[in-house]
Amino acid sequence: MKQLIECVPNFSEGNDMNIIRQITDVMKSVEGVSVIDVDPGKATNRTVVTMVGEPGPVCEAAFRAVQKASELIDMSKHKGAHPRFGATDVCPLIPVSNISMEETTEHARKLAKRIGEELSIPVYCYENAAFFPERRNLADCRSGEYEALKERIGSETWHPDFGPCQWNERIGKTGVTAVGARNFLVAYNINLNTTSTRRANAIAFDVRERGRAKNDPATGKPLKDEQGNTVMVPGTLKSVKAIGWFIEEYGVAQISMNLTDIGVTSVHRAFDEVCEKAQTRGIRVTGSELVGVIPLQAMLDAGRYFLHKQQRSSGVSDKELIKIAVKSLGLDELYPFDPRKKIIEYILEEEAEKGRKKLVDQTLIDFADETASESPAPGGGSISAYMGALGVALGTMVANLSAHKSGWDARWEEFSRWAEKGKAIQEQLIKLVDEDTNAFNKIMDAFGLPKKTEEEKAARREAIQEATKFATEVPFKTMQLCYAGMEIAQAMAEAGNPNSVSDAGVGALAARSGVMGAFLNVKINAVGLDDKAFAEKIIREGEAIVREAQQKEAAILQIVNSKI
Repeated sequence: MKQLIECVPNFSEGNDMNIIRQITDVMKSVEGVSVIDVDPGKATNRTVVTMVGEPGPVCEAAFRAVQKASELIDMSKHKGAHPRFGATDVCPLIPVSNISMEETTEHARKLAKRIGEELSIPVYCYENAAFFPERRNLADCRSGEYEALKERIGSETWHPDFGPCQWNERIGKTGVTAVGARNFLVAYNINLNTTSTRRANAIAFDVRERGRAKNDPATGKPLKDEQGNTVMVPGTLKSVKAIGWFIEEYGVAQISMNLTDIGVTSVHRAFDEVCEKAQTRGIRVTGSELVGVIPLQAMLDAGRYFLHKQQRSSGVSDKELIKIAVKSLGLDELYPFDPRKKIIEYILEEEAEKGRKKLVDQTLIDFADETASESPAPGGGSISAYMGALGVALGTMVANLSAHKSGWDARWEEFSRWAEKGKAIQEQLIKLVDEDTNAFNKIMDAFGLPKKTEEEKAARREAIQEATKFATEVPFKTMQLCYAGMEIAQAMAEAGNPNSVSDAGVGALAARSGVMGAFLNVKINAVGLDDKAFAEKIIREGEAIVREAQQKEAAILQIVNSKI
C-alpha cells in the first residue's frame, strides 16, 4: 500500500494572488502530488497550502515551493497579523497513511537539509523533527519573529540546524524556514463580538495549554521560579495553542487556535470552552473559521456532539451530521463552508474519482434504466446490495422517528444507538453496490488477458480465479450485512414508534430479499472456483445465513401484523 503524507507549507503572502498562484503552480507541477487546499488570508498576509501524496513527490514539491517563495517574497517588506519569520514560514510534514512518525521525521530532516544547503536558507527543525528539546515548540523557534533574526541566527543557542548562520542581504529577503514533522493539526479561529485584541488575548490565555504568566500580587510583575523562568498558570485545554488578534477584513477579533492533537481537544470542545470563557468576560462567540482542511471524523464527531446536546438521534447521514456541525460551530459566518473543499477525505475522493462514474451517484431513474439496459452490469449482486441498503434505511428511519417521538424523551439515546448502527450498515451496503459491479468487471478483464503462450495462459487462469473468488466474497459480505440490518428492523418492530411498524416490516422484507439475492450470486460465482474447499465452505455458511434470515423475517412479520 502507498505511503501518504500531508504537507502544509505557510507562505508569507496572502494578498497578491499572482504570487500565490506561481508558488502553487510549481507544487502542482510535481507528478503524484495533489494540492487540495489553498487558503489565503488578507489580514494575516499569509497563505496556507495543503498537499498530499507519497513522501518523495511531496518533498520535491515542497522544495520547489520554498525556492519559488524565496524568489517572489521579500520579508523585509512583510507586514501581517500572524507571527512569521520567513517567506516560507513553516513547512510541516504529517503522516497520513501507512507511514510512521519516525519515517516522516526522517523525510522532514532530509528536506530541511536540502533547503539549507541548496537554497542557502536558514532552517530550524521543530516538533518531532527537532534535534534539540528546546526547539520542539514552533513558538520558541520563531520567538521575536523576523525582526529578531539578525541577532538570533548567529547566536550559539539559536543558530539554524541547516543553512547559513550569519545574516546577509539574501537572508534579509528570504528570512528563515521552520521544517517539522507533526501530527495532524487543525488551524481554527473563533470569532468574537468585539474588536479588542486585548480581550481576545485574555480568552486565548484562559484556554490555551501554556496559559498565562502568573503575576506577583505585590508588584503586578510576572513571577519567576528558581531557574529564572516565568511561572505560568496553565489554561483549560490540552494540546492547544492560541492567541487573540483583530481581523480588519471582517472587522472582528478572533481567537486563533492550533489544535495540535484533536484526539485530546476536539474542535467542538475548543469551541464550547471558548464560548464559556468569553461569556464570563461579557463577550459572545459569533461563529468560527476553519483554516485549511479537517479530517472527516472530526466533523462527524462535532455533529454527533451537538445532536446529543439537543437529545436527538445521531444516526443520520454524514451530510446531515456535517450540516449540524457547520451550523453549530458557525463555520459559515464569514464565508460559505464547502465540505468538498474543506474535508480531506472528500477532496482525495474527488481526485481519485475524476472521470470515474459510480452507480450510487446516479438518479433513481438513471440507475433503473442502466439496470434494464443491455449492459450486464449492474446485475443481481448490485441490486441485492441496494435492496439491503433500502431495507436498513427504513429500520434506521423508524429509530430516528422513535428518538424524536413526543413523550419518549427518556429513550432518545436507546433509539440513537440503533439508528447509528443502522446507518453504519447502510453505508457499507451502498459501497457494495459499486463493488459488486467492479467485481464483475474484474472477471471480464481477466478473461480478456492474452493467452498465446503457456506463461500467459497460466497468468490468465490465475487472474480469473482471483477475480472469481473476489466476486464470490463481495455478495457474501452483502448477505452478512443485509442479515445484520434485519436486526434493526426487528428491534424497531418490537419497540419502535408503533405508527411506523409497517415501515419496519417493509425494511425486513427488503433486507431479507438482499440476503436471498446475494446468495444466488455467491452460488453462481463459487461454481467457477478451483478451490473447492473454499467454495463448499462459503456455500455452507451462506445457506446458514439464508435459513436464519427466513426465520427472522417470519418473526418480524408476526410482530408487525399483530400491531397493525
